[in-house]
Amino acid sequence: MNTSPAVLGIFLAVLSPAAEPAAEAGALPDSTDADRTSVSVTVYNVNLGLVRETRSLKIPAAGISTLRFMDVPSSINPRTVHLESLTSPGALDVLEQNYEYDLISPDKLLEKYVGKEVEIVEQAEDLTTRTVRAELLSVNRGPVYRIGDRIVLGQTGRVTLPSVPPDLVPRPTLVWTLDAARAGAQEIEASYLTDGMSWSADYVAVVDADDRAAGLSGWVTVVNDSGATFRDAQLKLVAGDVRRVGPVLGMAGGIADMRVAKADADFEEEAFFEYHLYTLDRPTTLKQNQTKQIALLRAPSVPLVKRLLLVGQPHWYRSQVGTIASDQKVAVVLELKNAKEGGLGIPLPKGTVRVYKKDRSGAEQFAGEDSIDHTPKDETVKLHVGDAFDVVADRTQTDYRAISRRQSESAYEISIRNRKEEDVTVTVREPVGGDWEIVQSSLPWKKLDARTVEFEVPVPKGQEVKLAYRVRVRW
Repeated sequence: MNTSPAVLGIFLAVLSPAAEPAAEAGALPDSTDADRTSVSVTVYNVNLGLVRETRSLKIPAAGISTLRFMDVPSSINPRTVHLESLTSPGALDVLEQNYEYDLISPDKLLEKYVGKEVEIVEQAEDLTTRTVRAELLSVNRGPVYRIGDRIVLGQTGRVTLPSVPPDLVPRPTLVWTLDAARAGAQEIEASYLTDGMSWSADYVAVVDADDRAAGLSGWVTVVNDSGATFRDAQLKLVAGDVRRVGPVLGMAGGIADMRVAKADADFEEEAFFEYHLYTLDRPTTLKQNQTKQIALLRAPSVPLVKRLLLVGQPHWYRSQVGTIASDQKVAVVLELKNAKEGGLGIPLPKGTVRVYKKDRSGAEQFAGEDSIDHTPKDETVKLHVGDAFDVVADRTQTDYRAISRRQSESAYEISIRNRKEEDVTVTVREPVGGDWEIVQSSLPWKKLDARTVEFEVPVPKGQEVKLAYRVRVRW
């Protein structure tokens, strides 16, 4: 409903402000988060959370009754709710469930009183008040009243209503029709899936002076935009590509609060199905609209290999192209082994790795970043953090000869210039493709795989080195 500016000054006052929709006669008391005895939250990195909470309920009588299960996330998937009695398994059944999300608001309250009489309290300049009785005719683009025999628009004053309509709820609520085998206290566990929860990993790598090792620290960032707060929750994170049916929506809403957990927090990792599960070693509170960061790992000195990498394109080998590129960028790639010997050796969740290095004054400077996928232990992490400033290359096709319709021979020259104050080695990887053969080369080469030939090109400081090779390709 769109409210006109003329009505923005209207205040709504319910004559029984503390009243909430009354429970049915013989119904169970409302269950709120005050009845919660424990809660566990498992967050997936696909905008999904699994909540398992236990609550204490008092069942006044055996048989059928109604319970309003309140303080659930507004993004809950009601189809996934499961209820079980921990006190007497099998003694409590859900016969019917309704998800009530018609929340109390000024607009909703006015809509429920269309066609009914309300009271409008007006205040004069001398602060005296008078009460006017009016019939609310419409709330479409602003309230329309009948006062006496007049139709009134833009009426000012404070609108008072006698009560809250029973079909409005103050917060998202599950209404259950229960069949209990016996009366008395029951400890129940409710589990459900909710959207609006996600997590990601972020890493910081600080490279040492000679680029041979890096201190690596990892953080997880948990976002709760589910519509509910979970206090003192046991937090678990699932890393892996969990399949969901239907579209996976992006994270909605803004971030209202950011909390950084203490750095001494830690996770215990375990294999789970075909994924990996990380369990926080202490309870934590996940507030609604909160982004929380928690330490994941620390490795003070991980062996590092820095490569200067120049990569070609496969289509260059099937036609006459001439000069291919001048001042071609040379990529800077860092390789870290995810091994126990280097202080790692654990499954690394996908995320972003940001690389820093100290300058001469000892201050850390940002050197680049790259994203990684889920990386098992003993695999190599490769980070393309940027391009070299002082190392450039020219690439030219010096000869091309078509041998047949599906076979050609071509020659290439790659000139690499090193303007640094130190010697470097540039790795040249050429994705030739097809059935290829190196006919001639000025430097040693190796067949990296069926489609790639690799050269290691040493380039002394301040000099230029040329790599020349000839290749015959059949496709």
